[in-house]
Amino acid sequence: MKFQSIAFAGLMALGLASIGEAAAQANMKTVADVNQNMTALAGQKISVQGKVVKVNNGIMGRNFVHVQDGTGAANTNNLIITSKQTAGVGDQVTVSGVVVVNRDFGSGYMYPLLIEDASITPKK
Repeated sequence: MKFQSIAFAGLMALGLASIGEAAAQANMKTVADVNQNMTALAGQKISVQGKVVKVNNGIMGRNFVHVQDGTGAANTNNLIITSKQTAGVGDQVTVSGVVVVNRDFGSGYMYPLLIEDASITPKK
């Protein structure tokens, strides 16, 4: 057990202990990237950082959070996130969820792109 602690401390000193962080960074995308490559990203878990610009809570058992990061043009500068968590307008957040394309909830609720079942983490 002591050997594992020493080995872990050595890895931390080398910066190798944060493999989970490295994987998360590898999946980090911009809002424009996700919009432009939605078909290729469909079904993949990705992360995005940005500012919350709109929130609709408690719709169909989930919260709809709109995030922008300053990338993209008029139709590619916004991502809609669905989550059990929520955030406030103006919050800087990191979201991680699965890219879903052509999501039809019925009753006129059709979305060409969503990031579903996302975790929302406020940035400090």
